[in-house]
Amino acid sequence: MTTDPSPPLLTCPKGRQALFDLYNGGLLRDTVPFWFPRSADPEFGGFFSCYDRQGNLVDTDKSVWAQGRMCWMLLRLYDTVEPRPEWLAWAERGLKFLEERCFDTDGRMYFQVTREGRPIRKRRYAYSESFAAIALAAWARITGSSRAADRAGELFRQYLDWNFTPGRMPPKFTAERPMIGLGPRMIAIVTAQELRRDLGEQAEFTAWIDRCAEEIRTLFVKPELRSVMENVGPGGEVLDHFDGRTLNPGHAIEGAWFLLHEAKHRGDAQLTALGCDMLDWMWERGWDPAYGGIFYFRDVYGKPVQEYWQDMKFWWPHNEAIIATLLAYAMTGRLEYARRHQQVHDWSYRHFADPEYGEWFGYLRRDGQVSSELKGSLWKSFFHLPRMQWYCRQALQSETS
Repeated sequence: MTTDPSPPLLTCPKGRQALFDLYNGGLLRDTVPFWFPRSADPEFGGFFSCYDRQGNLVDTDKSVWAQGRMCWMLLRLYDTVEPRPEWLAWAERGLKFLEERCFDTDGRMYFQVTREGRPIRKRRYAYSESFAAIALAAWARITGSSRAADRAGELFRQYLDWNFTPGRMPPKFTAERPMIGLGPRMIAIVTAQELRRDLGEQAEFTAWIDRCAEEIRTLFVKPELRSVMENVGPGGEVLDHFDGRTLNPGHAIEGAWFLLHEAKHRGDAQLTALGCDMLDWMWERGWDPAYGGIFYFRDVYGKPVQEYWQDMKFWWPHNEAIIATLLAYAMTGRLEYARRHQQVHDWSYRHFADPEYGEWFGYLRRDGQVSSELKGSLWKSFFHLPRMQWYCRQALQSETS
């Protein structure tokens, strides 16, 4: 006779306290110390992000994404966890580097620059602008800077113009097969949410959240397929080709928690249901029944995926799933979400976390073995992991205090 497994930690007060202690301690005693002060460039300002397992710098080029994201993360910690002066000072130097070294003459931002800030790469899409916007908004909240608040709004509108004005962004494909993506709509929502938090309620923010949530619901969410598409035709058509069929479960799960966060803010039952559907369907698509963890890519019809890393396990989808399942449980009280939170939490900390040197590995093979010992790169920085630890810490703090 078998006995039932222990109840998920989220379902009891002692368990929630244990989770709070783990997320809070991991953030302040593991993740932050891995990155700081080593990532702050004392000579040119800004942040390094390319580190090996032990924290040795392996490349001095700077990710512009990372500059905005790391500034925002430091400022959010300063504002909500503890007003440590070094966090504020590092963020200030990061913002200075961002504004002085990371913009092209046309007002758009680079993707990659040298240590000194000389441009190396500029991509067709605009996401750097959204990360700079949330960093400046957080700075405005803390310092009262009206200039930073205005600049945050400008960059948000620049991001929207580039991503949503027809013909503004150079197309990735020819006009033969036009597609639109989930990503710009997700980032518009979360950027508007962060600006609302720091700059106050504004009709502009609400309108964009409403628009993008509705487009996700009507164009990308496919109840008949129990799926959330990554790319669709302009009218929401599922395109039966490699790029049209490819799903990114972790990305859709991240979008699910953005919507759940909005549902909590508004007390909106319909948004709650939409976020839970997205989480449920993409968990079914993404969770690996053989080895555990979340697949990187899947095909909506179960056909082979062309990307060779399709069955690898990346760090960030697991960070997003931890947030999404915690938030879904808080919003609904459904036991399945507490169980999934425990499942993805336990698998992630067993495989990604590095107790010896700190932080998380970024890239695992399907079976959970480390594929690369990189702890940071142009893509992986002080963002997804600390944001997860911080968000969960904040969510659990109100229940444990």
